Amino acid sequence: MRFEHLRLHSFAYEEPEHYLTSDEIEIQLSDLYERAKLPAGRLELQTGIKRRGFWKKGTAPSSIATKAAEKILTSFPREQVDLLLHASVCRDFLEPATAAKVHFNLRLSPHCMISDLSNACLGVLSSILMAGQMIERGVIKTALIVSGENSGPLLEETINYLKNDPLMDRKKIKPFIASLTIGSAGVAFLLTHDSIAPDAPKILGGSSLTDSTAVELCQGDGSSHGLMMETDSEALLKAGVKLSIANWEKCLSVLDWKNSDVDKIIPHQVGTAHRHAMLTQLGLPLDRDFQTFELFGNTGSAALPLTLMKAAENNFFKKRDKVALLGIGSGLTSTMLGLEWGSSPNGKHE
Repeated sequence: MRFEHLRLHSFAYEEPEHYLTSDEIEIQLSDLYERAKLPAGRLELQTGIKRRGFWKKGTAPSSIATKAAEKILTSFPREQVDLLLHASVCRDFLEPATAAKVHFNLRLSPHCMISDLSNACLGVLSSILMAGQMIERGVIKTALIVSGENSGPLLEETINYLKNDPLMDRKKIKPFIASLTIGSAGVAFLLTHDSIAPDAPKILGGSSLTDSTAVELCQGDGSSHGLMMETDSEALLKAGVKLSIANWEKCLSVLDWKNSDVDKIIPHQVGTAHRHAMLTQLGLPLDRDFQTFELFGNTGSAALPLTLMKAAENNFFKKRDKVALLGIGSGLTSTMLGLEWGSSPNGKHE
């Protein structure tokens, strides 16, 4: 899928209110660690994650997404937003769409179309592809994509479950390690037609592939008040890398790129092992990517967008850089996009 007129006009993020370090988690699980003879420091060593953030239990995903989006709308007319997509894993409720609450909070036009588009960690990238086609074809001129992820309930319930199961051991703890890496963040992307922001980063296009045979490798159930998730991390890593290799070949063909054309890389933020395996297997250099998982953990659908924004803040990109966005989400689905960097978008944060 190629785009000629799609621009990343502006972006913003909201950082979580509280943080929990890997050391603090291990202190809470000290009895389990002693019983299972797990060495201290294992969680950070295994994942590369020092801390992960969260908002208090019960914080609505819509409120997190709203705070990020408001930072964009301080300098862009909200009545010109044609489409709002709420792309989080976390949602306020099953019905109505969480996008309705965000629309209300932001006081958007009644003519602004709304929808939830949830696709695990790929919600924002999937939304870019969907909204991008509408902008490219002239159906709309602007799309606001938001996400508000809060790991607080998942962290709390996972830690309590591990602490209170007297039969928990080395083998039984494995499906819950990934849950201890999940972080929180709010993000917002404003996409526009190039007639509105001709010098902004150009979204060139991308591709998606799905391997639904892996649908049972990572599954979560719950709400903003409670959540549990089990993950076969080793199988998920192998299946994810295999799918990513196939999708990267497809993406290169769509963009008419070679590996040597890629100047900068923004992958999904899972952890040390996933980063190394994915970039190595794709034949991409390990010194051209930007990472945030060490300080934020895996923030779900906000992870790759947050990392892109943090990279921009740190002057990671140069004008005309070709930037690869390498997305992967449980399901399994891989979505990859190519950007050509332009004048830096209007980026805002706390």
